[in-house]
This record gives sequence, C-alpha cells and structure tokens, in this order.
Amino acid sequence: MIVDLPDTTVSKISRALVNVREEGGAVALGRVLTLIILTREGAMEEVIEAANDASREHPMRVIVLLIGNDQDAESRLDAQIRVGGDAGASEVITLRIAGEAGNSNLESLVTGLLLPDAPVVVWWPNRTPDNPSKTSIGKIAQRRITDAATKTDPAAWVADLGSKYAPGDTDLAWTRLTRWREQLAAILDQPPYEAVTGVRVRGAADSPSTALLAAWLRLTLDVPVDWAYLDSAEWPHGIKSVTLVRPSGEVVLERPNSDVAILTQPGQPIHDLAFPRRTLRECLAEELRRLDPDVLYGRVITEGWELLHRPATKETRESE
Repeated sequence: MIVDLPDTTVSKISRALVNVREEGGAVALGRVLTLIILTREGAMEEVIEAANDASREHPMRVIVLLIGNDQDAESRLDAQIRVGGDAGASEVITLRIAGEAGNSNLESLVTGLLLPDAPVVVWWPNRTPDNPSKTSIGKIAQRRITDAATKTDPAAWVADLGSKYAPGDTDLAWTRLTRWREQLAAILDQPPYEAVTGVRVRGAADSPSTALLAAWLRLTLDVPVDWAYLDSAEWPHGIKSVTLVRPSGEVVLERPNSDVAILTQPGQPIHDLAFPRRTLRECLAEELRRLDPDVLYGRVITEGWELLHRPATKETRESE
C-alpha cells in the first residue's frame, strides 16, 4: 500500500501512519530500529529496495530524506508512506524537502517520526557530509553508515576516514571485506601455523576496500604490507589479490574474475572458491546486526592506517 501526502507536515504524516494501519489492515510488527536514509532522487528506489530486503532480517521504520537543490524554491514538504508488500517488513516514509525547509534542522523533521525507545541508524548512500557525526541527524544516531565507493575520489575519502572518526561510524567499504577477512583468518588457522613475514595486497583504483584490507592486515599481523591500486586495464573493480609470505612459501588468494577466487598454498592442491561480490542489501543487513560501535573498524582506520606505508606505484612494482 502506498499513500501520498503532498504539501504536508510531520504531525499529519504521524496521523496518516495510524490510519494506514487501522483502515488498510497493515499489521505493525515489532520494529527494532529506525533507519534514516539521506539520498538523491535518482538513487532513491535502489536504496529503498536494499532497505526493504534488509528489513526481513531487521524489521524497522525507514525514513528517506530527499533534499532539493533549489534553495529559492517554495518551502514545501511532500511525503509518501509505503507499507505491506511495498515495504518488505518495514514502514517506508519518504520526505521530499524543498526550499527553505531543506536548510532547517533536519533533526526536527524526523524527530516526530522516530520509533520510541528504538535505536537510530543513519545511512548516507551517496550524499555524504564531510563529518557525519557532527551533523544534526548524525548526532541522534547510534550508528552512521557511509560508502566510500560512491565518492568521486574513493582513495582520498578512505585516507581521511580516520581524521573524522567517531564511535558508531562505519563505511560499507569495510563491510565488503567480510568475506576476505573470514577466508584469510581461516587460512591462518590451518597448518603449518607459520608466522607471516610480509603481505601484498592489490586492488582496482576504484576499490577503497583495498586500502582498508591492507590497513587491517598491517594492524592484526604487525608485518610490512606492500599494497597498491592497479590500473583499470589490469583489473577493473574490487580487490584483486592478497599474498601472505611465509617461510615455506607464499599463500595467494586471487580473483581471476569477480565471482571466483583461487587459493594457492605450498604443498596443497589449488582450491577454487565461490567469491561473489557482496550486494548492497547484504552489506546493509550486516551493518544493522550490531548497534554498538565497531571498535575494530575504528582501530583499522586510525591505528592501522597510521602504520601503513603509502601504496606502491606502478614504477616501484615493475622494478621489483
């Protein structure tokens, strides 16, 4: 069910939510959190779809804010409510804010729509402020989710994450590393239990996860990490490979394509692993499983990043 509320107010939206449940027969499930999404018009349906899919694991109320760019436009608030089959296991409220209303304190626009006594998570899938924790919306949230992969310069955004970090911050570039981190940890838990003396990490120039993986390995293994971004002609997207250097030889986890990884270890058969890229829904659902600060992420982008050397250049790699 979809209900449009043109030129409305927050109090009218709240009353409409009650009427939708009573008149439309929508059953209010136990909501565990409020997810606030600040996005742009062209990306709205994609992020709502991801939130709806994630809501099947985390029933929630979703509030989507779309702020118009024309500051001279008439101040206006248009809303839409989606429930039932149009909202997964959530309630979706979209707020289109025009004119002066977009310059006001956004917290005041959403306060009356927040679930009582429920955690608040804010997600900036594309329109990200320089310092999310300092914004009016960010201050009321337990978790703040950004996505370096959507930035014009992902490498620069990742390099600056540590300077702006506040407990509760996270980035989907980190979440996309879960499968890599799990596989590398599993390798180190198996014989021959040798110490790692060095690491090499390679990834595409548009992959901020490459830098975060290198910083995580530098922090956790406390060994030198040689990492670099590859030209798009050499590898177009995502992380390409990780090499762990051990006395008995090198352990290599490498992607020949975006769906498979090949694990090569000294004295063992070569293993082909299913390694598909994680979807937006999977990453969002994982981040919503925890509402406390991700301490390891905080250490990686601050301590790990400070320990990491600058990425290797093409010239230095060719001279090796």
